[in-house]
Amino acid sequence: MLTLHRVRAVRLAPAEDPEGAEPLPGYAVVVDGDRLAAVGPYEELLAAYGDRARIREWDGTLTPGRHEPDGAALLEATYHPDPREAAELGTEPLTGAALAALPMTEVRWGASARRGLQRLLALGTTTLAGPFTHPAVRTAVQRSGIRQTPRTPRPSPARAGGAAEAPSHSLAPGAPADFAVFAPDGSCLATVLAGRLVHRRR
Repeated sequence: MLTLHRVRAVRLAPAEDPEGAEPLPGYAVVVDGDRLAAVGPYEELLAAYGDRARIREWDGTLTPGRHEPDGAALLEATYHPDPREAAELGTEPLTGAALAALPMTEVRWGASARRGLQRLLALGTTTLAGPFTHPAVRTAVQRSGIRQTPRTPRPSPARAGGAAEAPSHSLAPGAPADFAVFAPDGSCLATVLAGRLVHRRR
């Protein structure tokens, strides 16, 4: 199945990469399975693929997804409460003494990690740094489709509420179809991993 993503602009490379970091207005991307099939002006891609591609339209800029360099801390040193626990634990992630007071099991770690991963996907995250020591957390990360990278020493802006560092890959034909679409206000409209839409802002 081919999918043509029509957006305001496409930024081919991560923001810190001087080559290809400027958004290209009127560009779009075509996804074929788990790979990018084409990147270029929308009208050209529509002429080439429009008769056999599903078209998705997003009111934002399509970019390489964000990278979370502090993935292990966010998923293995933080508890993400279940909404059903809101009355008891609140809705914000718990760390430190609050986490230590919880009776944590592998099952509970796995459920927390899945909720934490959903938060990361909603930020446009497509890669994160490990490694992960809890088997249940490792399984949750593997099943999520988010790619793991070696840990970096840089701090995590996403944890502080800002934009996380982007991964090193650029958007080009043949590259993995991992990307995110961001609205003009910086919020994430959609996250795509291996060609699958895994987050869409409601």
